[in-house]
Formats: sequence, structure tokens, C-alpha cells
Amino acid sequence: MRRTRILTAVLALAAGLLAGTPPALAADSPAKVSLAADTYTWKNARIDGGGFVPGIVFNRKEKNLAYARTDIGGAYRWQQSTKTWTPLLDSVGWDDWGHTGVVSLASDSVDPNRVYAAVGTYTNSWDPKNGAVMRSSNRGASWQKTDLPFKLGGNMPGRGMGERLAVDPNRNSVLYLGAPSGKGLWRSTDTGVTWAQVANFPNVGNYQQDPGDTSGYASDNQGIVWVTFDESTGTSGNATKTVYVGVADLQNSVYRSTDAGATWTRLAGQPTGYLAHKGVLDAANGYLYLSYSDKGGPYDGGKGQVWRYATATGTWTNISPVAEADTYYGFSGLTVDRQKPGTVMATAYSSWWPNTQIFRSTDSGATWTRAWDYTSYPNRANRYTMDVSSSPWLTWGANPSPPEQAPKLGWMTESLEIDPFDSNRMMYGTGATLYGTENLTNWDSGGQFAIRPMVQGLEETAVNDLASPPSGAPLLSALGDIGGFRHTDLTKVPSMMFTSPNFTTTTSLDFAETNPNTVVRAGNLDSGPHIAFSTDNGANWFAGSDPSGVSGGGTVAAASDGSRFVWSPDGAGVQYTTGFGSSWSASSGIPAGAVVESDRVDAKTFYGFKSGKFYVSSDGGATFTASAATGLPAGDSVRFKALPGAKGDVWLAGGATDGAYGLWHSTDGGASWTKLSNVDQADAIGFGKAATGASYQTLYTSAKIGGVRGIFRSTDKGASWTRINDDAHQWGWTGAAITGDPRVYGRVYVSTNGRGVIYGDSSDTGGGTDPTDPTDPTPTGACAVTYKVTNQWSGGFQADVRLTNTGAGAWTGWALGWTFPTGQTVSQAWNAETAQSGATVTAKNVNWNANVAAGSSVSFGFTGTWSGANGRPTAFKVGDQSCAVS
Repeated sequence: MRRTRILTAVLALAAGLLAGTPPALAADSPAKVSLAADTYTWKNARIDGGGFVPGIVFNRKEKNLAYARTDIGGAYRWQQSTKTWTPLLDSVGWDDWGHTGVVSLASDSVDPNRVYAAVGTYTNSWDPKNGAVMRSSNRGASWQKTDLPFKLGGNMPGRGMGERLAVDPNRNSVLYLGAPSGKGLWRSTDTGVTWAQVANFPNVGNYQQDPGDTSGYASDNQGIVWVTFDESTGTSGNATKTVYVGVADLQNSVYRSTDAGATWTRLAGQPTGYLAHKGVLDAANGYLYLSYSDKGGPYDGGKGQVWRYATATGTWTNISPVAEADTYYGFSGLTVDRQKPGTVMATAYSSWWPNTQIFRSTDSGATWTRAWDYTSYPNRANRYTMDVSSSPWLTWGANPSPPEQAPKLGWMTESLEIDPFDSNRMMYGTGATLYGTENLTNWDSGGQFAIRPMVQGLEETAVNDLASPPSGAPLLSALGDIGGFRHTDLTKVPSMMFTSPNFTTTTSLDFAETNPNTVVRAGNLDSGPHIAFSTDNGANWFAGSDPSGVSGGGTVAAASDGSRFVWSPDGAGVQYTTGFGSSWSASSGIPAGAVVESDRVDAKTFYGFKSGKFYVSSDGGATFTASAATGLPAGDSVRFKALPGAKGDVWLAGGATDGAYGLWHSTDGGASWTKLSNVDQADAIGFGKAATGASYQTLYTSAKIGGVRGIFRSTDKGASWTRINDDAHQWGWTGAAITGDPRVYGRVYVSTNGRGVIYGDSSDTGGGTDPTDPTDPTPTGACAVTYKVTNQWSGGFQADVRLTNTGAGAWTGWALGWTFPTGQTVSQAWNAETAQSGATVTAKNVNWNANVAAGSSVSFGFTGTWSGANGRPTAFKVGDQSCAVS
């Protein structure tokens, strides 16, 4: 499975369109912006994994403190009490979307509260911004950021090597960062606040996956790829003297400093012709272990070796588990058992077939055993068992012939870590999930160790399209790399992704509005059909046929009654069919590559958009006519949808900053359009159940309104808007798709480019429209507060506060006061401005959440410090009004 996901200007349209009470059409209301507050609870529709986990980092000082990094989906912290992962970078906003790609992580072994992330997704032009180092003093609950003068590549070739970021284990104010693109080695001496290039480091790297790639993706110099300290060469408070650095250079891959980075030399006698993917030091035995591959990974690698370097004598020993002549893969994943020096493990990361391989030695690499061996080919004996019942889709629904097995042990296995406090616990990342075991030492006694997914909470899929039908499953998704899912329960992992066929990536899906059992999806497949149909709401599928020339999924639309379909695939022009795609005919009057959608009432009406022009067909897609409307976005970064229950009611979002950009509405099938003046920019539009008493379905958009980027809701046809997410929940880029739920008021499904499908539920039960601008400037009446400590560690904690207006009047501003009982102090707050005098704290609204309607709530959070005890406040006030406390 390939994980090279590229954020482009045009992604698949969200073709899932929603049903509800037929709305009464009316003229657009006068524009009004109301960034009122509403309290939303945000969760993932559970998939559990779905993406490449190239790095796992255990803290060496504190038990059960571990982190994982993903190539495009941010970073996570392990929660031992629930054995789940907590996302740490959801606060990354739209403009910084590239900072969801994490190329390296470092956990401070001197101060476990400190953690660092080197972020940036692409080093070429695809990511417009430079990389950054993010630092946290509260385990990732909140972050500060230092922008770098170069780009980083969390989703670039070579991203499985590392770790490129490292904290000095003796003097933790010192950090090193290996840079790509010939930018060299960088150092910070003030705990990551400022960075400077190590000018005398002699080699910036020279390895390129494909020097001829004109996009700059595969031709980038992979640079400095790991940094490892020998902690035995330093004392507490003093910089570690010996530092090893790995360089992407086939002839010169390892360098060392023995004077705390003042001078550097190439390590004499080292192997050549390979890249050192990892360098792991066992200070107890004085060995530096190195895993080598002839390629940078994570997909490629045909030969490899494992070596051991004796730090005291300079002796190199080839300890490869397999003779080089017998490898068809490189080595990468590498770990040592800190409880049992001499135990070392490595992975054959690029062994795609029949499976990856994991090797283990308990004598410092003198002898090895394997996770699986052939008995008599093609039969295998495994030292492990696998239980994927918590994520059953990991079998891919496959029943392969030996020597392949389902589920696979993995692929792209570049991360592998034994818990430094527990010899029985090991975790390793794959291209699709994170696996682990808690009885690893069974390996050594001749028994089998048990592998299972250890991935709950880590959601890493790129979402191309979403649909929420009026009946059947509440959510259908089109995903990169693992196809997509039918969620009958958002809190449970579906049993299987879409199959028959299994698209590597689903680019578009749609259902018939008045017959939701009929569903269509289009996608990419290396060999096979690019379109599939279902007659049972997506539970089972069958393939359609491809017209000549089709090379990719493109976009697809289903007629409102399911009687016909229009498809705009890659590599061929727009096509239409009656029935289920056994044959296709070319549509006329519409250009190739147009985005297509269907009217949700008239089964013969379809729509298209391409390069500023809107197209309409009234004969089932046979012919299209260009609308005379002008002023629409000139480019192709556009998504549009037709409203259920009203023929010709269409909403269009999209554009670019150098031209038309925003949200448009048509009530005459695209013949004319009205641009909403209160929407600065919009990128996706969707519909959900109408609020009680509202005459129009609820609108949802990923947009910029009132100068603020976010997820917005309107219950009055776009006349006013409520921002329903907050700064702690932004998820980077959310422009591919959005849809409300036609059955649950306030529920919205949001696409992300690496954090999976996010869904939000409102505390508003739908009893009225969104708050308008109230006239009373002073909060009055009753209030209620919920105060909850959500995370606590030595000397620090994180708390969430919900303030509810239980009075009869609306607020246009609020200030909540309380007194800490045991001397805590607020360090940093979000969604509120805080001030503290002694033990007394005041939290005030920020500009976008000042308005709180009667019966509505607003939430904010903060991190703080404590000592001795962390008692919770017992009394809260808004002005002179005491609040009920729960």
C-alpha cells in the first residue's frame, strides 16, 4: 500500500448529498455575520489506523510515556490507562496545514514533560511554507513553535529514517536536528527556542531517490537522517561529548563528534554502498547498531545489512541476520532492550512479499532468529499469533495462497521499539497501522508472542469524499490508500473496507437521493475496474466496466432515483450510463475532467463544473449546456452540491486567493448565482437536518468567515453563521468534503488530510436558529460550570471548562471567575483570555465566542502547574452571579 498522498488544489468532490424535509425556497437573506458560540464535541469515526507510522518514541526516564508520529496525520501520545493514543496536533490550522506532517519526534529524558516535533510535509513546492520545530512543556497538550528557514518532509521519501531530532540526555537544553535538501545539521542550545546551523558539519548528504524527478519530490536530497547520543560520555548538566549522526550518502553515512559537536569526523572503517536508516546505541555494552539499506525507503530497498560498531575499540562487525546475497529488502526498524543489554531487533522493512520480517538476537547480533520461517516452501511456521479482531479490516478481506498470509505482519516496517521499562512490550509501525505485543519474551522460550493492533485513537486517513444518506448507514467515506468504509456505528471500527473491488484510493462516491440503497463509488486501482456499485447501501459491491482510456477514479454522480449515473473519470471524457455501468456513452458539451454532481429531485438532471463554467444536463447526462453565468471561480478548486428536496437548488464553494473565492447559491439550476457577501472564502459545502422551526436545511462549510478560518454552520440559509469548531480543533486542511447528517440535527462530518473522518455533535438540540447579534451587552441570569481535569502529570495538568448560560437572555460577552484552592497557576489558555492574581483567576471570552444564547454553552481549556495537591475549584461566578457547579 502506498502512502504518498499529495495535497493538490483539486480533490474529489463530496458527492454524498443529504435528505430532509423539502425546504421552502426563498430569496437570499441580507448577509449577516454572527460568530456566535456553540459547544461541540469532536470525535473520530473510528477506523483505527489507516496510515503509515514511521516513528515510535519511548521516553527513557518515565514508564509508559510514549509517542508516535505519522507522515501526514500529526503526532500522538500513549495513554496507558486506556491503552489508546491521544492526538497532539489538532490545533494546527488551515494556513499551516503542512505542519501535520511530522518528520521526527523527541521526548526529553531529563524532563519528561518536554516533547518536540519537527514538522513540515513536503520540501518541494507542494507545501508553500517552511518547516518548524514545535516544543511543548506539557507533553503536547499545548505547543510553541519556531519556524525554520527551510522545509521539512514528513511525507517525503526517506521519512522512515531517523530520528532526525534528538535531545541531549545529559544537557537537555541542547537539541540537534538533521535537515533535508542540503541544509545540513542544526543545533539549539535553548531548549528548541532558537536554532543555528552547525557550520562545521562536513556532509549535508547527497542521496536522491530519483534525480530526474522534475517535481522535486523524489529528487530532493534526503540530507541528515538521524542523531544519536552516547549518554555514557556526559554527566548531568554537561553536554554529551560523543554524538553520532547519520547522513544520506551511500559512501559516507556515519559521522561522529567526541567533543560535544565542536568537531566532526567520518567514522573510519564504516560500510559503504548503503544508507544507515537507523543508528541505535547500547551504552551498557558500548555498541552502536546500524541498519542499512541500499535505498531511502519507505517503499524501496533491495539489499541491506546490519552492523555493530564497538565504540571503545572502533571495531566494525557485520551482524546481518541474512547474507546480503539472500536479501531482497533493506533493513530499517532497529531497537535494543534497555532491560536486557545484548538483545537487539531489526526489520526487513521493504519485504513486501510474502511478508515483512522481524529479526531478534539476544547475544548482541552474533546469532538471530526470525518472526517466521519456512518449513517446506511455501509453508511457514510463525513465532507469533495475530489477533486483528479490533481492526478486522486489516485482513483486506483477502484469502491469499501460501506463503502469503492474512493479516500480514506488515510492510514499510521502519519503526520498531522495545519498551525501555518492559522487555515484554514492543510496538512497531506499518503502512496501515501500529502493532504491538505484551509478551515478546515468549519468542526466546520457544513459544509464540501475541501481536495485535495497538492503534486505537490514532486515526490517519486522507478523506476525499463523505456521504450521509437519509436511511441506512449514517456515514459512507471515500479514503486514500484504504478505499473507504460504511459506518453503521461511528464508535466502532467497521468489519471491512469497501471490497469487490478494493480501490487503493476512492476518489468519489454518491448515493441515489430517493433510493439510498443504490450507491456508486469511483477510485484508483493499479489493475482493474475504476467504478463499483452497490444495491444495499454500500454493504456489498460489484464492479462496473471502464470506458476506454480510464486511468483514475475522478468524480461520479448517481441520479436521484438510481436509474442512471454520470462519471467523469481520469484519462477519459465525461460518460453516462443507464443501469449499472455495463456500457458507457460519451457525454457531449462538457469538457474532460469536469466535476460532476446530480440534482437531488430530477433524475435526469446532472451538473458539472470546469474552469469557471457551470454545465447542466437535462437528459440524463447525454448532453450538457454551459450556463451563461459569470463570476464563478476561474480555477478548478471547486466543490458543489445540490440540495435534497428542491430541484435546481445548488451551492458552490471554492476559488483561490488570486481570484473569485467564496460561496455561491443558485435556485435555478445554475442559470444564475448569488455570491454570499458574508463568506470570505469557502472550500466545501454540505447539508444536514434543519433546526426546529427552520424552513431550510442546515448548511455546513469549511470556510473563512469574519476573518476567521473554521467549520461553520448556518440554520438560516447562510444569512448568519456560527463557528462550531475552535482553535484546539482545526485539523489542518479540511477542504475536501463536509456534510451534515440528515437524521441528527447539528451533527457534521468533516474531512481531513490525515486525521481521518472527524464528526461533531452539538450541545444545541435544534430548538431554534443560530444566535443572532444580541443587544444586551452584560451577562445576566443563571449560569452553570463543568470543570474537568483531563490530563495530569508531575507538576502540571490540563483542564477543560464548560460555561452554560442557563438564564433567559443572551450574552454578548462573558467573564468567569474562580479561586484555586491549592495555589495552582494557569500557564496557557485557549478559547479564552485569562488573568490571575494570587489564587484568583478570571477567564474572558475571545472575539469569536462572546455571544452565548440562552441555553447554549461555551468551552475553553488551559494548562497549569500544581504542587502538593491539585484541588478543583468549588465556586465560579459570572459577574455577581454564582454558577451551579458540576
